[in-house]
This record gives sequence, C-alpha cells and structure tokens, in this order.
Amino acid sequence: MAGTKKAIRKSGKKAKPAYHRILLKLSGEAFQGPQGFGIHGETIQAIARELKDVHALGVQVAIMVGGGNIFRGARQKGFEIDRATGDYMGMLATVINALALQDALEKAGVFTRVLSAIEMKEVSEPFIRRRAVRHLEKDRVVIFAAGTGNPYFSTDTAAALRAMEIKADVILKATRVDGVYDADPEQIPDAKFFAAISYREVLSQNLKVMDSTAISLCMDNGMPIVVFNMNRPGNIRRVVLGERVGSKVTPA
Repeated sequence: MAGTKKAIRKSGKKAKPAYHRILLKLSGEAFQGPQGFGIHGETIQAIARELKDVHALGVQVAIMVGGGNIFRGARQKGFEIDRATGDYMGMLATVINALALQDALEKAGVFTRVLSAIEMKEVSEPFIRRRAVRHLEKDRVVIFAAGTGNPYFSTDTAAALRAMEIKADVILKATRVDGVYDADPEQIPDAKFFAAISYREVLSQNLKVMDSTAISLCMDNGMPIVVFNMNRPGNIRRVVLGERVGSKVTPA
C-alpha cells in the first residue's frame, strides 16, 4: 500500500522541462497536412494544441516558420524568376503562415506575437531583439516571420540566427522523419539513423539537417539542435522534457 501511495505521489509531480527557452523551426510543409499544399485547418490546430501543452510546462516558446507550402522562392518549379525577388515572395509566404499559427494559438488561449523581419505594421510587429525577449519573459509565444529579411538566406539560417539572438537553449527542428539519417529514409528504408551526431559530421557528410550556413552558425556558437518527427503527436513535449526523441546535433 505504501509503495502504491508513493507511486501515485510520484506520478502526480509536475514534469520538469529540460529546456527553459526553445526555438522551434517549422517548415511550410508542417502546415499543409494531408492536402499537400496551402494551410490545412486541422493540422494547424493540432500544432497549436501541442504548443499550448509545451507552453503550459513553463517553457518559453519561439517559432520560426517557413513558407514552402505557399511559395518556395528560387526553388519554385516551372517559374523563372529572379532569385532575390523569389526569396522576398517566400518571405511574404512565411508571414501568412505566422498569422495563421497566431490565430490558432490565440483561439487555444495562448497569447502570441508575430515579429516580422520585413516591416508590416498592420499585421505584425517589427523584429527587435529586446522586444522579442521581453515577450518571451511575459509568457507570450513569439512567432518569427520573413526569415532574416534578406534574400539568399533560408529560414533554417534565420532560425539559427534568432536562436542566438534570444539566447535559446536549443533549436528544435521539426521534420517528417524520426531524425538524422545518412540518406532519405523515405526513399532508402535501410538508411542509417544517428541518435547523436556532431556539426562537423553533418557538414562533412552533407546531411540534410539544416543548410550549411545554419549548421556553421550553430557550430560556432555551440547551439544544440534536436531533429525530430513532427508527425508523431506529443513529440514536441517529449523533446522538451528531455526524453530520447529524434537526433541531437552537438559538438563532437
């Protein structure tokens, strides 16, 4: 009986997060759900519920959103366009995703602010580092939009940059697979999985974790990256609680 009571008390303890402040990198693909394009309502609502659960743990949450579900900049197929122009169009796509996520979060009862690297006074605040940190300190979820505000830089690089600026503890890179592999596991079933890997190994093996600029920036500043499967419900919470989920990219 005493053992049972002890187990009950133990299970009733509030889970303690492994990270105090996180930056979650969400690609545009995370918003499109099963329809394969645009913004899928049920999918974005599910993401908002998971983020609310993590926020309730006392974790300060910042999010960098991509825009590939709407426009992929220079990689847009069948569309000849200047690289800089395409990148700016991609930045505008990220603002659309940021506003959609903000709406879903606030409907779930989570106070949220969108900070854009391209000034849009009517729909978002301009990115100011101290303002972003202050929002986090006030328990608001911060969504970063428009990447770095510059062409030729991906939202992966923007995520790394913002993580340094707000002094995040970790970058959580959401993907469609379980972590880092030496090949695409969706194409090659026996691809090797890495539970842990160094920045240099990622660069030398040209593994598609984040682009090389983002990885180099993280390596130079010692910012850990956890790559995990976003399509498994509850995975964000598990990562934040320090469970062994996905792959961790750290110094050697």
